[in-house]
Amino acid sequence: MELFETIKTRYSAKNLKTDAVPRDMLEKILDAGNHAPNHYRVRPWRFFVLSGGARNKLGDVMAASQLDRMPDAPKEALDNIRALPLRAPVIITVGVDKPVEKKVIGEENIAAVSAACQNILLAAHALGLGAIWRTGEWARDAKVKEFFGLAEDQTISGFIYIGYPEIVTESAARPSFEDRTTWME
Repeated sequence: MELFETIKTRYSAKNLKTDAVPRDMLEKILDAGNHAPNHYRVRPWRFFVLSGGARNKLGDVMAASQLDRMPDAPKEALDNIRALPLRAPVIITVGVDKPVEKKVIGEENIAAVSAACQNILLAAHALGLGAIWRTGEWARDAKVKEFFGLAEDQTISGFIYIGYPEIVTESAARPSFEDRTTWME
């Protein structure tokens, strides 16, 4: 797929088949993420690739966390939360390292990890896969972070759902860049 079309086209996580994604394709996708620009070449990303039963385990953690916050939550609501990680055959959860050197700035690490996420999305689409980047409350949840071995003050930049698209979507209509651009000469 041509790069500019890849950037404009997105597949919904609801429209991904459950077919397994071959490991060699996932390794290419992770390698693309690993080539994101980052200041001081500190590679501040942590990739957690979930497939099979690992997605169920994440769903159990999410449901348990919800139950802690809402002890009266109905079983159906917890079941819906438990099923969230099952929307695609693979999820790449992307965490951010905290700076360990004085010269490294936390915001730069977050920006670099965001670039890694974009590279992952572009690589997945270039390989004919669908991919969608999700965040939400689960990216900030302490139990979810603990599940991935991250400290409570570490950042999860997102959950990238990956799979084969059931349908090919048209380019998403967006307003022009013009009202967000200032040309300075």
